[in-house]
Amino acid sequence: MNPFDSESDNAQPHEANPPAESRANFGYEPPAPAPHETVPPTQPGPLPPVPPLLRWRDLIVVILFYLGVGAVLFRFGLDIGSAVLHITPEALQKLSAPYVAVVAISQALLSVATLAFLWLMVRSRSTAPFWPALGWHALPATEPRAPLAVRYMLGGVALAIVIQVASFYLGAKAEVPMEDFFRDRPSVLMMAALGILVAPLIEETLFRGCIYPVFARTFGMPAGVILTGGLFGMAHSLQLAGAWSQVALLSIVGVILTYVRARTGTVLLSYCIHFGYNTFLFAAFFFATGGLRYFPGS
Repeated sequence: MNPFDSESDNAQPHEANPPAESRANFGYEPPAPAPHETVPPTQPGPLPPVPPLLRWRDLIVVILFYLGVGAVLFRFGLDIGSAVLHITPEALQKLSAPYVAVVAISQALLSVATLAFLWLMVRSRSTAPFWPALGWHALPATEPRAPLAVRYMLGGVALAIVIQVASFYLGAKAEVPMEDFFRDRPSVLMMAALGILVAPLIEETLFRGCIYPVFARTFGMPAGVILTGGLFGMAHSLQLAGAWSQVALLSIVGVILTYVRARTGTVLLSYCIHFGYNTFLFAAFFFATGGLRYFPGS
């Protein structure tokens, strides 16, 4: 099997045995195991075929929804925050913690709204369960699932270490917009909650669950992996304005995450890597700042 053949959902599984009803009609009885004979566990067959739920026009609608609702929620958050603090929205954006609170809350609400929109889209055209329809298939039962998930999370930690070492040698711009969100303890805690609990879930659902299948069906699996990874890096370019080496490294991360999704056939394992990656970055920042006591530039 091609290592990228995770989307071969159109292949019908072969039935090694006749259906249960046919066996009953023909008086079929499975042979009883010999004494002291261990019955081997049943091996899972291929996943049942799932018709493509998202096409190019759907993908465009989802992206426009994300951008449009995101802009509205952000503006709404600025207006509420400035009204509460009795300052202008422009002045609010110069305050570290209040501005980060607006960004974090608006992003969290946007994630919920996007998932709700996707749920309505899936439900309007299929009775398939929501999460599997977007590639979140259960882990294989051929090995213990918890250790498998932990291994992939540790793989995310290893990936984060490699990317940080590469970032050090490549160099980075002295100041990037994202650094303004890490100037004090409340801001870092809010960003950590967003980056660990929210970002991996919504980004994996959008990039590996929605965008990748459309790219793969159109351009093929290898090109779909590369294009999705590159788009993942470019989506973070506003946070890293001018630091194109960092955008390139994030594109590599995106390619690896998408390859894992294609190779394993489930978004769940690319999510595990993403979760481990982000968790390590925030944990490293916590220890590097002496438990969030000493911040860069303070």
